[in-house]
Amino acid sequence: MISKRAKTITKKKTFYLEYAIHFCVQKPLEIKIHGTNNLVSSHYLMTSDKQKDGKTLEDECDGFITRMVFKYSKDPVDEWKQLCKYVLEIFNKQTIDVLTVCMDVFVDQNVSIIDFLKANVKSVNECNLFQLGENNNVDEHAKYLLENIKITNKVISWLHIKNGDFAGKFPKNLKELYLLHSEWMGYEKLLEIDSVQVILGGNGISNMGWNSFIKKWIAMETHLNLELLDIDFKSLEQFRALVLYDIPHDVVDGSVKRVLKT
Repeated sequence: MISKRAKTITKKKTFYLEYAIHFCVQKPLEIKIHGTNNLVSSHYLMTSDKQKDGKTLEDECDGFITRMVFKYSKDPVDEWKQLCKYVLEIFNKQTIDVLTVCMDVFVDQNVSIIDFLKANVKSVNECNLFQLGENNNVDEHAKYLLENIKITNKVISWLHIKNGDFAGKFPKNLKELYLLHSEWMGYEKLLEIDSVQVILGGNGISNMGWNSFIKKWIAMETHLNLELLDIDFKSLEQFRALVLYDIPHDVVDGSVKRVLKT
């Protein structure tokens, strides 16, 4: 609604790096614009409730201000896409800081939404993937997203992958990879991961598999970027006995306080 002159002046300003852009594919669809150090955040939400159209809410907590603006639409997905384009244009962005996708909310439109993001967003710094229904099969659309969206830094997944032979490929050269429901993951899929930090909430890897993986890691035959590996094991004593039995390692005294850089 702004004039061409106001739009031109805005685009010439050099404040873009102070702002972080967050696209949310969930109900309601949302776009978040975070100011410097997240002191002020503006949230634009697409709603199908006419009574909320134009409604603005503001909340302040510990000096941080959050403003929420609701926009009614008969076609919220299409209007969300259009607003995404406006935001990318005004803030002169080709990349976005965070993408959050709930894979089982817009099932019939997942592919078109992913195609839209692929066409308009060069890369994503951080991607959060989750689903509302644990039993819903989101494998194919998760695979499609990973194939078509370039993620450069961090992936956090709460997805319940159903197929042990999940064909999706996680991005290379990540800084952080969190798989909170990774019971489906086997040894071969583990070898494909390329991240500085890897956190697994579960896995289907045998003790022999972990033994082989750690030996390859120590020998620098795999995962050269890996610095932190966090895995879920029933007990440390069992892990030492069943996995580390022939691998030289130090047993750390739990009573000694240590300061670690993480």
